[in-house]
Amino acid sequence: MKTDPRLTPLVRSLPATVPFVGPEAHERARGAPFRARLGANESLFGPSPKAIAAIEAAAPEAWKYGDSESHDLRAALARHHGCAPGNILVGEGIDGLLGLAVRLFIGPGDVAVTSAGAYPTFNYHVTGFGGRIEAVPYTADHEDPDHLLARARETGAKLVYLTNPDNPMGTWHDAATIRDAVLAVPDGALLLLDEAYIELAPDSACPALPVDDPRVLRFRTFSKAHGLAGARVGYVIGEAGLIAAFDRVRNHFGMSRISQAAALAALQDRDWLAHIRHEVARARDRIAAIATDNGLAPIPSGTNFVAIDCGADGAFARRVLDGLMARGIFVRMPFVAPQDRCIRISAGRPADLDALAEELPGALADARKV
Repeated sequence: MKTDPRLTPLVRSLPATVPFVGPEAHERARGAPFRARLGANESLFGPSPKAIAAIEAAAPEAWKYGDSESHDLRAALARHHGCAPGNILVGEGIDGLLGLAVRLFIGPGDVAVTSAGAYPTFNYHVTGFGGRIEAVPYTADHEDPDHLLARARETGAKLVYLTNPDNPMGTWHDAATIRDAVLAVPDGALLLLDEAYIELAPDSACPALPVDDPRVLRFRTFSKAHGLAGARVGYVIGEAGLIAAFDRVRNHFGMSRISQAAALAALQDRDWLAHIRHEVARARDRIAAIATDNGLAPIPSGTNFVAIDCGADGAFARRVLDGLMARGIFVRMPFVAPQDRCIRISAGRPADLDALAEELPGALADARKV
């Protein structure tokens, strides 16, 4: 396809790819719905009933723009985290907020450091603003903060991206390791700490970091544990000056009233969050058992998914994934070796995991025939 000459030189230089192909696009391509939607790390257990009630109550006022300051939600989040509202920014999910952070700090030629095979949307934003990605390998299926920060010092990077717990492997670092990483951020750099799954991780993974530390921004979401992926609500915790800088580039009316109301109700329903933590833990155990029953090795996870080591290379894991997809089980896999020896299964309801258990043996058998 011919490239439109009206596009900027930077955009013309970018590949025509997206970080992820959504399950609906896969369903259209295959001409049939999936039996089990276990690839997008959504919460199949749904949002809090109180959040659903808040959505229903807010729906008649959908003709109004959302509060441009997300005042009530920011205030509630500030109370929840023991900080001031000025230390919180609400935005359109972590993906949107990462895009804003990159826009603030990365220009053409600037360097950002990440892990090879980590969450690809960060890379998508960096290259989209003309930045250069420097990637370091995982160490024992964990992102490696020491190597990330060493590469940042070597390259003069402006941003360092670290997820805890990690996506796509589900592994995590303890709070002391994360605190040490913040202390080691080089002068002139900023650590973007993506904590999308932190509510589902062991308590030991969540460090108590001062909100006024200008070396780190922490990213949280309502998409995972709170079950509101479709509402697109995320937030950043950080030093007030850093947070205020987002006002220069953000979409001030990007949050809908319905999403704001849903997130506020979800935040206040601590009993539902405890219920979800229990359901996710149970689902992780079931996924691990299914993997073990089929001679595969589950990797311990602090998220709402489990990475399963298929015991060979990426080509074999891809055949297993393709076999599951052909059988109506939507899953994903890491992109980069050696993590691409795995497939990644989201925590599901009993019926979803029954379908996985039914179809995995056939997918493995077909993969082994090649």
